[in-house]
Amino acid sequence: MSLLYTWRGTDAAAPPILLMAHQDVVPVAAGTEGDWSVAPFSGEVKDGFVWGRGAWDDKGNLIAQLEAIEMLLAAGFQPRRTVYLAFGADEEVGGQRGAVQIARLLAERNVKLEFVIDEGLLITDGVMPGLSKPAALIGIAEKGYLSVVLRVAATPGHSSMPPPQGTGAIPMMSAALKRIDDEQLPGGIRGVAREMFETVAPEMDGFGRIALSNLWLFGPVVQKQLEAGASTNAMLRTTTALTMVNAGNKDNVVPGRAEATVNFRLLPGDTKDGVLQHVKRTVADDRFELYALPGSSEASPVSPTQSPSYQLINRTVREVFPGTIVAPGLMIGATDSRHFTAISDHIYRFSPVRARPEDLPRFHGTNERVSTANLAELVRFYHRLVEQAAASR
Repeated sequence: MSLLYTWRGTDAAAPPILLMAHQDVVPVAAGTEGDWSVAPFSGEVKDGFVWGRGAWDDKGNLIAQLEAIEMLLAAGFQPRRTVYLAFGADEEVGGQRGAVQIARLLAERNVKLEFVIDEGLLITDGVMPGLSKPAALIGIAEKGYLSVVLRVAATPGHSSMPPPQGTGAIPMMSAALKRIDDEQLPGGIRGVAREMFETVAPEMDGFGRIALSNLWLFGPVVQKQLEAGASTNAMLRTTTALTMVNAGNKDNVVPGRAEATVNFRLLPGDTKDGVLQHVKRTVADDRFELYALPGSSEASPVSPTQSPSYQLINRTVREVFPGTIVAPGLMIGATDSRHFTAISDHIYRFSPVRARPEDLPRFHGTNERVSTANLAELVRFYHRLVEQAAASR
């Protein structure tokens, strides 16, 4: 069951704020349960950590938000602006029964939100090369999602008499997928990526500071380095991933049909129609049928960093996490917040969870955990954020 809580403010004219988290979690891969240090759904507190699926994604944020609100209530705090809490129950499968319905309900009530904060980028330490300080990246946009199916038919037959070279369904599909993989959509250090690097550049060490501070000169060199890493390459372009291929059902039969799925994560500025046209041009073969799978979404609008709401989040991070650099970033995955773009121009995706390089595989992986000290920081972050955002003044 998805939940929407409303804490009424004293000023009906003040635009409300929305804190988001989701209740559902991804499953644990069958057969890997024994790889966990604790039972994966136990929520066990051990060695200074809360262990279990959802500790990061996204029960930590949910519990911290509720704890922060309860602390404010216990202290007699009365918000000037209304505070909403939205907790979807199906984020991991698209949010159609949760966040979509909550956003629709608020729109029907003519609600226009001052800002939204949802799960997102983290406080990383030692993850960004050349940066010795922790970095809190605030997601000001998220990529879109599009899966394109390719189908091609050919003459089936016995494997003892294969068709002329390159004319079978599998060879045709293989050639088309090779072209798609080779002809990636163009990338570049622009938009959100450029703003992020320009923000962190003064804090970088050595040559990194020089290069990022002078992208007009070192841009091609920096871009080549960034494209060599999967996560950094994803910040620069609409990515292309060949994810599914199906053809044939017997070892001595040449199949008469082949099908493949290619998944794209759209950079802000690219569109679903534009990507589909790119696939058609790249395949360049009328024998192929192409169509988009349901569940696609455009890249989100880019929320401004000069807004009071972004600056409030910025100040709150630096207050609760002293010595941390704050910069805008691009969310390469999808969140429930994308469903609220019709009722807010200021949507930010940030989880105040500390992460070192060795922690990153825990996300949707084995031994997901959050430290008890960090969990207390999450509570302080949301407490201070709501206190400042909704204070009477």
